[in-house]
Amino acid sequence: MVSTTLISSVPQCVSVEEHRNIVGSTPASFSDIPPVLRHKEDNVRVTLDPPLQSFTEQDSANGTLFVIESALVFMSSTGVGFQVPYPAVTLHAIARPESGPSIYCQLDEVAGAESSENDEADTMRELNIVPSDHASLEPIFEAMSLCASLHPDPNVSDDDDLDEAFVDESAFETFTGEEGEELSAVGRAALEHLESIIYDPYHPDKNGVNGDHDGEEVESVGKGEGERE
Repeated sequence: MVSTTLISSVPQCVSVEEHRNIVGSTPASFSDIPPVLRHKEDNVRVTLDPPLQSFTEQDSANGTLFVIESALVFMSSTGVGFQVPYPAVTLHAIARPESGPSIYCQLDEVAGAESSENDEADTMRELNIVPSDHASLEPIFEAMSLCASLHPDPNVSDDDDLDEAFVDESAFETFTGEEGEELSAVGRAALEHLESIIYDPYHPDKNGVNGDHDGEEVESVGKGEGERE
């Protein structure tokens, strides 16, 4: 089953204030409370590669983005939309190519199902979200990051998390560059390149090499901790 599905209406959701009021009223069932809308952005266009069946270029040209805690939703001005569950969003980032900035996403179209390495290329879809207001890129990114954190990978157990959280520091050695162990020229170049292209929206003073991007493509990287060139 494909993770990205077509919809004809926006799923029910509530604002942060509405959610606070509902919870404060002590409802009979908390499970019946609609998910929270974390961000809404009008005048957005999207691109999907490969295209989503029955979702045309006209549908992609303009619409509204809804970053809801339950799913990422795009509703076109044509009345057709799609939604993506967050476990299927394996990576989201602020990309700044020469063609213009956008939210770049990689979608796993068989999230939760078993697939072989040979099927990987066929099950991955790229989504670009391009708001007309470029200032909204970081709020969209932050809202997506928050929602993604509410949907942890079900394949990672609590024991695995604990094992990664507590590591014996004696297992590591401090790199000193002595005894011929310094980085090679290739290693230094690779490190400098990574430092120059990774953009951290929460610590802008630490981005790039000495804070200088030298005109490189820059991205905020979300779930998946990767970068796109």
